[in-house]
Amino acid sequence: MKFNNKNISLGLNVTLGNNVKIGDNVTIYDNVTIGDNTIICNNCIIGEPLGDYYFDESYQNPRTFIGENSLIRSHTIIYANNEIGDHFSTGHRVTIRENCVIGSNCRVGTLSDLQGNLKIGEYSWLHSNVHVGQGTEIGNFVFVYPYVIFTNDPHPPSSYIVGSKIGDYTQIAVSSVILPGVEIGSNCLIGASTLVSKKIGNNKLVVGNPGKIIGDVESIISKETGLSHYPWPYNFKRGMPWEDIGYDKWLKKQDYDK
Repeated sequence: MKFNNKNISLGLNVTLGNNVKIGDNVTIYDNVTIGDNTIICNNCIIGEPLGDYYFDESYQNPRTFIGENSLIRSHTIIYANNEIGDHFSTGHRVTIRENCVIGSNCRVGTLSDLQGNLKIGEYSWLHSNVHVGQGTEIGNFVFVYPYVIFTNDPHPPSSYIVGSKIGDYTQIAVSSVILPGVEIGSNCLIGASTLVSKKIGNNKLVVGNPGKIIGDVESIISKETGLSHYPWPYNFKRGMPWEDIGYDKWLKKQDYDK
């Protein structure tokens, strides 16, 4: 990608770290901070103003922060009042509404829509075409696969919004739907096209419509190894902090650092 410095608009109080690269036709609104070595590709909008901007002459844009070493791909829109950690990346045409707190090393795939007022932990990956309703809380090391929908209105249409909560290390497979207020524990696997309508404990395998618990994830045997695939960090390391040392050593290091 070439950086031609064409048609770039920077608002007031914009802070760019060292070696930040900005593509063509990018708008960065007031009070945005972007960390070192971050790349903002063509046709992005960062710090998109909130609704009051269009009606309140005294409106002041809230602060927006994107951490260092991030990659924001073309046509992404990130609203104001978001706090995003280091090593963040998006696919193309991602929308992230206001009031989100997103940890480091997270990914949001192409055409995903984060509706705001969210909390997402570290190393969580949302693949393409994921819709996340307001109020959702997603833990650390959670993978959400394409076409998953997190809902938040138990009696639509209403003014009562209640998001779901997803525990650490849980995997949510393609085309699943998570109903409002549902809590899913840690280390779960939600099978493809599952409708989750009730609370799920830790380490559970859930499939179907409506979703039913059919066992613990440890019962899932890998065809390649003949062993249990779960907990999955022992069998997957690409892009993870234990990539070079293994999961057990990484866990011990976390305990030591505490």
